[in-house]
Parts: sequence; structure tokens; C-alpha cells
Amino acid sequence: MRAIGIILAGGNSNKMRELSQKRAIAAMPIAGSYRSIDFALSNMSNSHIQRVAVLTQYNARSLNEHLSSSKWWDFGRKQGGLFVFTPTVTHNHSWWYRGTADAIYQNIDFLKKSHEPYVVIASGDCVYKLDYNKVLEYHIAKKSDITVVCKDVPVSEDVSRFGVIKMNEDSRIMEFDEKPMLALSNTISTGIYIIRRRHLIEMIEKCAQEDRWDFVNDVLIRYKNLKKIYGYKISDYWSNIATVDSYFKTNMDFLKADVRDYFFHQYPEVYSKVDDNPPAKYNQGCEVKNSLVSSGCILNGKVEDSILFKKVFVGNNCVIKNSIILNDVYLGDNTHIENCIVESRATLRANTYYCGEDDIKVVIEKNERYVM
Repeated sequence: MRAIGIILAGGNSNKMRELSQKRAIAAMPIAGSYRSIDFALSNMSNSHIQRVAVLTQYNARSLNEHLSSSKWWDFGRKQGGLFVFTPTVTHNHSWWYRGTADAIYQNIDFLKKSHEPYVVIASGDCVYKLDYNKVLEYHIAKKSDITVVCKDVPVSEDVSRFGVIKMNEDSRIMEFDEKPMLALSNTISTGIYIIRRRHLIEMIEKCAQEDRWDFVNDVLIRYKNLKKIYGYKISDYWSNIATVDSYFKTNMDFLKADVRDYFFHQYPEVYSKVDDNPPAKYNQGCEVKNSLVSSGCILNGKVEDSILFKKVFVGNNCVIKNSIILNDVYLGDNTHIENCIVESRATLRANTYYCGEDDIKVVIEKNERYVM
């Protein structure tokens, strides 16, 4: 593909509550065995983009460990590769990334030293599959300056945390409101853009000269009447996980047979870093219904309508319902979990009870595992 890729993975969201205290949103576990950023990386790889830059900042340790080898997404090439950029102190500045446009500006050498004519910009906190080649063909056919991938959502859905757009009959974007309190449309931006590389360099450098740091507000919205910006609508599955509720719902969607078939059994595949864990072990007396259980788990209790990530231990007579248990969690005997997200590496003592009543409860425990 005649494009390079940029994945914006440095952001934080207060709406993730306790879940973002130890990792970036792009590093959030998804569907038992994946991380959120795996979907954008897999789309880049499956679209034959050979050079991809991941811009990280907030709580980047876990994300950087996940990206320590490019082989999982087949970016280990002589002519290309996976590049992870974090904010650095230089002779010219000592700033952290002040926004998405500033993140690109601080790594603008990656753009200038590349030779591909186009750039695909994507967010690291979305779950979807997309062939960027089709978007690029659309971009070229429309003679567009910027193409925004967008999606229609149900009228009942709250779109106040997205960019809301209105297009004319030719799919040219006429209005773009970022996180409006009152939305006049149910078409949202998915945070995926295609733009010619030299145009991006010019606009990002102009933003920096004027102390403007946000890509949406200072490029898309500011230039919407000066540049030809078109929307490319998608109808397949797409979800943003940047709130606790949307994160919970997205994971629970993988309990639906059609969603699992779409992501796990239909081409192209979704790739991730592979851990050498043994298969899940189901001991006598355990009961599992409509759940995803990952490798390394040991089950002795009852699991229903839930997702268990890697290396979860479920003690005797435990009950887990409608919950997400993240990696390496120990559940003592007679523990009851319902409508909860249990943070990774937590140890829940025996005979404990957690239940989210009106909202999803996030459970974080620091108990020592082997203390009597």
C-alpha cells in the first residue's frame, strides 16, 4: 500500500475510572487474548502498510512491553517496521505531547523521511476490522484532501464523546462538531483519517507555528471549508472503548456468536502478542455457560456470561456472572462476582462478595495472595 501508518495511542480518559491508572487505553485487554491496539495494528498489517509509527505517552509501560517485538503483526521487515515514539527532551523543546497534532509534530521526521505519498492515521482505542486500501481508493477517486472514516450510530446512542459530522449528497463533510452537547446528526467520526503526506506536514507545521495542538479542532474543523474533506461510511462492527460502560459492552459483544465469527473466523485475522500459557483447565464440578475462558485459567466454580482473561484462578464454589476478570486474578473459595470488572493481578479473599447494582463496579484489590 502506498501509505505509512500513524497510531495515536498516548491519550488518557477519566471515564475509564480506575482502569486507566495502570495502563494506557490502547493497552486495555479485549476479548480474552487481545489488546485494544491489536486491532489497528492488524488492520495496518492486513492492508500491507509496511511502516507504522505508534505514538505513546500516558502510562506507556504496559503498552511498550506489548509492542516490544514487531513480529506478531509482521512488521519485522527490512524495508519498513514498527516504530514506537514517546515524548523526549530535545535541544528545541522539553514538552510532553500537548495534543494529537503536537504528537505528530514532535515526530515529524518520521513523515519527512518516508517516501510513501499517503498517511493513514488511526486511534489505538477502537475495536474493528477495516481494509485501508478501500478507503485510499475512495480518497483518490474523490480527489479528497482528507478522508474521514465515519459510521452511523443508533439515534438513541449518546454521541457527545465523539466528533459528529454532517455530509452533503456527495459525502463531502459540511459540518464537524467535536463532542457536542447537542448533536444534530447521528454520524460520528471513527478517528481514522487518510491524508496526503506532504499536505499533513504543511498543516501540522502551520499548527505548531500558531501554537495549536489538536488534530481534530485545529486541522479538521479549522480547514473544513478550505480543504475538500470527505466521509467514508462503514457499516461493519466498530466500537470505541474509552469509557467503562463501552469497554464492558465491547467485551460482552464477543459473547455473541456473530461477533466472534466476524473477528475470529473471517479473513483477515486479528493478531496479537502470544504468551506461552497452558490450555485452560476445567476441574471436576466447575460449570461454564456462554463465556470466554483464556489460556492459563484454572476453574473450580461457576462461570456464566463472563470473560476470563489469561491465568485466572477460580476457587471452589465461586460464582461469576456477567463480569470481566482481567489477567492473573486469584478468586478465593466462595467468592461471588456479578456485574463487575476485576482489575488484573487482584487477589480476592475467600467468602467475598462484589456486585455492581446500578453501574458496572470496578474491583481493585491489593491483598497478598498467600497470607493466612
